[in-house]
Order: sequence, then C-alpha cells, then structure tokens
Amino acid sequence: MSIPKYFSGLLIIVLFACNNNTNETETNVDTNVVIPAPSNLSFDIVKTYPHDTSSYTQGLEWNGNILIESTGNYKESKLRLLDTNMKDVIRPVKLEDTYFGEGATLFDNKIYQLTWKENKVFVYDVKTLKKLNEFYWPYEGWGMTHNDTAIIVNTGGSNLYYVDPTNFKVNKTVGIYDNNGYVSNVNELEYVDGKIYANVYMTDDIIQIDPVSGRVLAKANLSNILIKAGVNDDPRLKDPGNVLNGIAYNKKTKSFFVTGKDWPVLIELKFK
Repeated sequence: MSIPKYFSGLLIIVLFACNNNTNETETNVDTNVVIPAPSNLSFDIVKTYPHDTSSYTQGLEWNGNILIESTGNYKESKLRLLDTNMKDVIRPVKLEDTYFGEGATLFDNKIYQLTWKENKVFVYDVKTLKKLNEFYWPYEGWGMTHNDTAIIVNTGGSNLYYVDPTNFKVNKTVGIYDNNGYVSNVNELEYVDGKIYANVYMTDDIIQIDPVSGRVLAKANLSNILIKAGVNDDPRLKDPGNVLNGIAYNKKTKSFFVTGKDWPVLIELKFK
C-alpha cells in the first residue's frame, strides 16, 4: 500500500482501518499444532545503485537486464523500465492524476500494474509500455507477484489472492500467518524459488512466506540497511511514510534488490 505523504499524520487510524479489508481470509491455521517462529534471515550488501528520490516505490521486478518499477502518489504515479545504471530505457508511463499506482508484475510478456483505491489493473506491453487492457479489481491494490500459472495479489490485510491473468478473477485465497497469528499489512511481493518474499508495511521487515500454506518461514530485519549502504540522510526521518518497500530478484546474479519510497539508493543484497 501506500499512504501518500500527506496522510502521515493519520497513520494509526489508517493502519487500524486496513488491518484486513476483505474479510475473506481462509482459516488455514490448525490451532492444535505448535507453529514454529520464523527463522532469522541475515544479509550481505553486494552493491548500491542510485535511486530516483521522486520515485515512491510500490512495485519492483527484474526482466532480464531491465528493472520494472511502479511508483505511487496521486499526480506522480508512473511505470518505468530502467537499465542496470538505473536510467530509463524508454519514456515512462505517467498515470492519470486520479490514479495511485501500486504493485506491478510481469506475466506472459505483459506488465500488470495495480492501483490503490481505484479498482483498476492496467496491462501493458513489456517492451513498449503500450496499454493493452485493464481489469476490474474489487479491493484495494497493494502488492503483486506471480508464479507459473497465477498472478498473486494482496490488499493490505493478511491474504494472498491467486488470480487468473486472463480475467483477474480470484481462484484461491491463502492467509499469511506466523506463530503469533495472522500477519497483516503485507505489501510488495516477490516470488523466488517456490517462496514469496514480502515487505510488511510500516516496518523494516521482509518476510519469507510458504505460498501454499501461508506460513511465514523466515524474517529479515533491514532497519540498519541504509547505514550499511553508507546513506546518512535517512528519508524515513523526513517522512515516516518513506518506508522500506520494493523487492526484486535478479536470476542472473542470484541476488535481491531492495529500496524504499523516495529512497536515494537501490541496494543489491544476498540473504543468508
């Protein structure tokens, strides 16, 4: 998700209201089974890259050597294709001022981009960014990724929705949980080697999720990542909405790339 900058003062109210905005969580937790706590993921930084500080990052995904980035905020939302030097490959698509861009993913040579409250999903050609189609989505749009057969969407609660890419209809819903219960405010998503990695909104955590059961398998705390990356001017101190958000996995380098909303850097790292 993503609360625009001018909503920062209403943070507590918004988080309470968004706890589970669809009320359709599948009860996939057996209360008779002891659920292990997530293991800890540590990380090493490989490299840092410049990141446009006007990019309120919502979605991030590699397509070969091209990085797809979807950004938010009304009147500022864009879809971009960036090269390895973080320069635009072609002219970005700017959404109409009434749309707030959210998560994005690539499926079958088409880029799907969510909107926050506008119930729209835009579909673009992966090379030209020409808009090919749009779908109706009945909930809020937050994060998005995909496996081999489905697009996987979340709405800021504790659900993963497995959606048919041809019509954007929900085929399956999986609840996300750990040893303390259901985990809400799940945001940007990335599907990697049979696991889903996700930002937890308004935290510095990335969680690793079993996409079948919904159980959180591991957790990484990235609260010190900007210091480790040599950034002294932390954007989170200027605006609490400038949180960690954006996960992309590069298959060639077998490394993750993370950033945040209006952050000055994109950080390549490896979990261990």
